[in-house]
Amino acid sequence: MTVVMQYKTLGRTGYQVSVVSFGAWAIGGTWGRLDDAEAMRCLHRALDLGVNFFDTADVYGDGHSERLLARLRRERREPFWVATKIGRRSNPHDSGSYNRQNLTQYVERCLRNLEVEALDLVQLHCPPTDVYYMPEVFGVLDDLVRSGKVRFYGASVERVEEGLKALEYPSLQSLQVIFNILRQRPAELLLPRAAERKVGILARLPLSSGMLTGKFTSASRFEPDDHRAFNRDGAGFDKGETFSGFDYQRGLQVVEKLRALLPAGMTLPELALRYIASFDAVTCSIPGARRVEQVEQNVSAADSGPLDAGLLAALARLYDDDVKAFVHQRW
Repeated sequence: MTVVMQYKTLGRTGYQVSVVSFGAWAIGGTWGRLDDAEAMRCLHRALDLGVNFFDTADVYGDGHSERLLARLRRERREPFWVATKIGRRSNPHDSGSYNRQNLTQYVERCLRNLEVEALDLVQLHCPPTDVYYMPEVFGVLDDLVRSGKVRFYGASVERVEEGLKALEYPSLQSLQVIFNILRQRPAELLLPRAAERKVGILARLPLSSGMLTGKFTSASRFEPDDHRAFNRDGAGFDKGETFSGFDYQRGLQVVEKLRALLPAGMTLPELALRYIASFDAVTCSIPGARRVEQVEQNVSAADSGPLDAGLLAALARLYDDDVKAFVHQRW
């Protein structure tokens, strides 16, 4: 398999990151049964194909995916960057938990898990909306940068409102947001505003929890510990994190309409990832993978470039007609 990986600068960090990167949620937990040997094969294959940016969090398997990435660094010489997320370890997870003591402890734990002296990029992990109106939280992050424990910081947001507020903090380098064919709202205002501020965009859930792979049917079943089984109505965390907050059966119907739009030779995952790559403000997408063939499928979209204007317009119409009323104003 030959792929010409493309790279873009992440915010003002100077990091040149692969436009298709790697989201490590699926190898950490809440996606069903784990297989560490296969997870490591996925990570190695991603590096082989030019991926150099990995996104994780301290709560993915209670730090498990961070430790897998530490192992990858021990086993390979190629340089790569790791972004991790903090804040959701707090119980209760409320705005008051985003204090200096907790944030510092969480960073220290990430440093141990990843076996590094400084975190490449740390992101607030979808905190309550109030946190974005608390300058003191971002002051703590500034102090962690000054101390040398963190090189750069950003935020992972649930809602466009939160992203717009986060952009007001001058040292913010990245925003992670759900952006895909089923969640197009960020393109209206958030992406242009981030580009103005020279803040990188990490597009998470680019395949909408697997819905946009086209592999699911009405008969598909998920393991009890898989968020696609237990979180469709938001029982575990924000509903928008599972199938983009869009009804499963409606999603299957939209996928069939997407199939009808596919140009000859293009797969649904390629369509989904190239859709995201069509927006200059997006630095990279971070699809997950639990099997090597999924890594290869994801990365194969990296050198194909953006979609043509006609297809983008058709995807916008499909969103307006079949999706927008159910998700647009929520996130």
